[in-house]
Amino acid sequence: MKGRTLLSQPRSSRLDKADVHDVLRNDRRRHVIEYLRDRDGESTARELSEYIAEQESGESPPPRNVRQSVYVTLQQTHLPKLAELDIVEYDENEKTVTLSEHARDVSIYLEVVPKYGLSWSEFYAGLSVLGILLVLATEVGVPYLDYVSPAYWAVFTFCLIITCAVYQTYAQGSSVFHRVRE
Repeated sequence: MKGRTLLSQPRSSRLDKADVHDVLRNDRRRHVIEYLRDRDGESTARELSEYIAEQESGESPPPRNVRQSVYVTLQQTHLPKLAELDIVEYDENEKTVTLSEHARDVSIYLEVVPKYGLSWSEFYAGLSVLGILLVLATEVGVPYLDYVSPAYWAVFTFCLIITCAVYQTYAQGSSVFHRVRE
């Protein structure tokens, strides 16, 4: 890569838990990873600072001093730290940031749940309760539901849970298959 300074060094195939917790302990580093994940893994330092400043200030556009503060700490601390751990590739000259393969090691710990949203565990619990209620409703003869056998409702629920689990695994990019390949 002639003429470019990339901050990232080769590391072992997995991040230490201590490194993962160190990364996640800081809101700005978490915001960097979340933002990049939502934007196909690429952004500029300026776009990142705008987004993080907006998150911190609650204002759009964020105040200039907050934006500058975020930009400086990203440049001096957070992006070099993430690059050192090989979570991102940071091109200092171009001011571009790209998620690396190690981002998955951190992302599996980042289940971002909106304020009124459901976590995946709550979602699966809800599907399980729905399945139990459908089977019970069929057993006690609830109209329209009793046209279908309780076994079919149970199979339907299991298939729904499996489909959602496969989607979640694919969306997070972390599975036994991904880890074995590495």
